[in-house]
Amino acid sequence: MTLKPDNHRRSERPAGATRGRRPAERSSAAVRQESRLGNASRRLGEFMDSRPLLDYTMIRTVVLVLAGLGVVMVLSSSMAMSVANNQAPWSIALRQLLMVIGGLIAFWAALKIPPSRLHKLSVVLMWLAVLLLIAVLTPLGTGKESVGSQSWLELGPLRLQPSELARIAIAIWGAQEVANKDATRPLQAGTGTLRFTVVSVICLALIAAQGDFGMAVSFALVVAFILLFAGISWRTIGIFAGIGAIFLFSQFAAGGFRSNRFHVYFDALLGHFEDTRGIAFQSHQGFLSLADGALFGVGLGQSRAKWFYLPEAQNDFIFAVIGEELGLWGGALVICLFAMLGYFGLRAARRAQTQEQRLMAASLAAAVVSQAFINIGYVVGLLPVTGIQLPMLSAGGTSAVITFGAMGVLASVARHEPDAVSAMQNYGRPLFDQLLMIGEPRPVDKQGTPRPKTTSRKREGSRSGRVVRPNQRDARFGTPVTARGAAGSGRRTDDERGRPSRRREQARYDEPRNSARRGERRAG
Repeated sequence: MTLKPDNHRRSERPAGATRGRRPAERSSAAVRQESRLGNASRRLGEFMDSRPLLDYTMIRTVVLVLAGLGVVMVLSSSMAMSVANNQAPWSIALRQLLMVIGGLIAFWAALKIPPSRLHKLSVVLMWLAVLLLIAVLTPLGTGKESVGSQSWLELGPLRLQPSELARIAIAIWGAQEVANKDATRPLQAGTGTLRFTVVSVICLALIAAQGDFGMAVSFALVVAFILLFAGISWRTIGIFAGIGAIFLFSQFAAGGFRSNRFHVYFDALLGHFEDTRGIAFQSHQGFLSLADGALFGVGLGQSRAKWFYLPEAQNDFIFAVIGEELGLWGGALVICLFAMLGYFGLRAARRAQTQEQRLMAASLAAAVVSQAFINIGYVVGLLPVTGIQLPMLSAGGTSAVITFGAMGVLASVARHEPDAVSAMQNYGRPLFDQLLMIGEPRPVDKQGTPRPKTTSRKREGSRSGRVVRPNQRDARFGTPVTARGAAGSGRRTDDERGRPSRRREQARYDEPRNSARRGERRAG
């Protein structure tokens, strides 16, 4: 007996049950999932766009949170070092607190200065940075005996690192030099970017001459970000990247402690250290600190690595102490804070008033965030150790003041977004600005010149403006069409205001027509 195909059962099979239709079902499900994600993304974008002060609020909030977290972590990580130096346990933390207060004052001063005024101050700032970089190479410079690079100037009790100032100055000054100009050929005369390129190369050479190659790399990244945001060609980017790769390979092949850092880096990528008591001691101890922290950490102030196991625990490797005491969630919190700073900084740059402000905000945000991720990268073993501090968290002197001042400039650009300016003119300044006596921002024209100040008209019922009463409104704009003079209402009628009522006016207009009708009836 032969088996015949069961055509009847095959015809009764649902269409969706065939194997050929299953990929279509999966694709439709994927489309629905993508549509849900797209709708959620669109609603999130609309929510953010409906809040004109969002960038300004988030930038200053992130900066203040990082400032507070930095003081707490410096206190926790520096207690052992302070006791070893026969000082009070909180001496280093107290010094850091004073620097943070100075940085917050610089943050406030930068908020009070409109971005349009920085156009003139940037030239002075850039000249000052170049002169200080030259002064570091004279006998006035210090630090070579302790850390291998001559990068500091001692000004009484203060130590200034001019390379930090140069990195911020090149971002502010370079924005006005490159804005609204052809950046596709930065080495061609007459394009407007040649002067910026020459000054950047001079500053980079001075920083490299100090022996601080980590800061040289950070400075080069800021210059690259400015040119990238200005519209430099990818061919030029490839040329600069090739030059940087050749320089790094030469440092690797030259030997010395910089070559040892590359060897330790490759050992970390492979998951083992050959010399844990020598060149790999610091990186290995950083790994152990992060491992001890696990998910929730050992507790604030309970780090064991800070007891002379981890060198520079309060400076370069403070992220390892954060990971040990606060655990994975503490490290993730720091990464999220810097990611938020970068996102809202670039968002403020995209929504800025002028091209100069866009370049300035983007380069400042990229400078601070890239420095943070370079520091976190070499602590976790993803990058070679460079000696770059974690901004706003590591114990630092004038570098903290300079960084907070740069974040003040970034927040000022976000505060001068067109939507933010319009919102403040209509609804008044936020409470933060009122308490700190920060004036109302002014719009600018296409050339970046502030427009004449005009008296802003407050809306009815605004929280900061004078409430416009109904009688004042009627005197200026007339009686609304929807106004009613019903008895028992709290509003006065037209008769009470001394004006002819609508009934009187209607009777006046109807009087000739009514008299004519009465005349017709009499004639009839």
